[in-house]
Amino acid sequence: MPNGNNLFDSAAFAFRGYNVTNLGRTPELLAHAAYGPVVERFLRDASDISATILGRPVDLVGRVERREETTLESYAEAVALTIAIEMAQLRLLEEFFGIEYAKAKLAYGYSLGEIAALAASGLFDMAEGLKVPLAMAADAVELAHDATLGVLFSRGPAIDVAKVSRLCLEINAEGRGVIGVSSYLAPNSLLLIGQGTTLDRFLRRIPTEFSHRLYLRKNEHRWPPMHTPIVWQRNIRDRAAMLMQTVRLKHAAPIPPVFSLVTGNISYDELNTRKILNDWVDHPQHLWDAVYETLVLNIPTVIHVGAEPNLIPATFKRLSDNVEGQTVAKTWGGRGLRFVSRAARRPWLAKLLPRQSALLRAPFVKQVILEDWLLEQKVP
Repeated sequence: MPNGNNLFDSAAFAFRGYNVTNLGRTPELLAHAAYGPVVERFLRDASDISATILGRPVDLVGRVERREETTLESYAEAVALTIAIEMAQLRLLEEFFGIEYAKAKLAYGYSLGEIAALAASGLFDMAEGLKVPLAMAADAVELAHDATLGVLFSRGPAIDVAKVSRLCLEINAEGRGVIGVSSYLAPNSLLLIGQGTTLDRFLRRIPTEFSHRLYLRKNEHRWPPMHTPIVWQRNIRDRAAMLMQTVRLKHAAPIPPVFSLVTGNISYDELNTRKILNDWVDHPQHLWDAVYETLVLNIPTVIHVGAEPNLIPATFKRLSDNVEGQTVAKTWGGRGLRFVSRAARRPWLAKLLPRQSALLRAPFVKQVILEDWLLEQKVP
């Protein structure tokens, strides 16, 4: 992979969120002769911040050195580790290669990644960014024990989101657990998190509620039900709002612009950061909108920040594969898509085409996993 700033010119930075695995190649970065001290400093700082908030010892350096993965029970450590390594990777990029995050064209992050993107943009430091999610971690874990994540998807038309929302509300009204949309991954795919038997009841009603076939695949792991109304049961939203009032932050729009997955738009200004982050607690994530905005802005490269990022790269890859599959089809429609696809690479012509033609740029967007890139470079 080429070295130099050209790869990062006009790029978008995409920050990953919490996952069931959170180490990635961090042990290699920590053991690296040049990178190690920087990575260790961020891990120690995050450990000290976490220990103060949680009231118990936290040793992220030791965890990484032992290659000890986090579990649901160590969710708080996973939160601190996720944000610390994202901050460390950006520092490595600037310190060793002179590449400044602030010069990016766009940034966004999935779940915790949005907090990391804002911290990297200088709105608050890592300690302030960790204050609220760490304080809420224990209750999030407790709620996770009765919550199941499911992927709802269609192999045909787009999913009717309004019908999904209405069905969730009807199931919630039965008083036997809460279910809600946690993320909009694509027009034909979204994440649901439900308590108890709510996912099963949702599945049974699909044939009568939707005109085309939908599939619901349960995830085997337990997930903190953030970004759903389930968090209301521990007053997490209200408690987070109270804590948010004490977060020391800069009243300014972030640089680079941060596309919020809470609002599905570039929404942050000098006054609304606390409001959006409070909505972050229980509002679903609009990942598809961020992917689409990347294509509309004709951004050539997406830099994936964090340890073993998977969700956002996988979303881009699925879209790219689908577009390529359609454009190679030996039909009149396929020929037309090939023409529009080539035209979409020409900015002057793309402006004259329908907005939806931006999707055809997906195969041409370069995806860079930052931890891989860093470890491939010869350090100056």
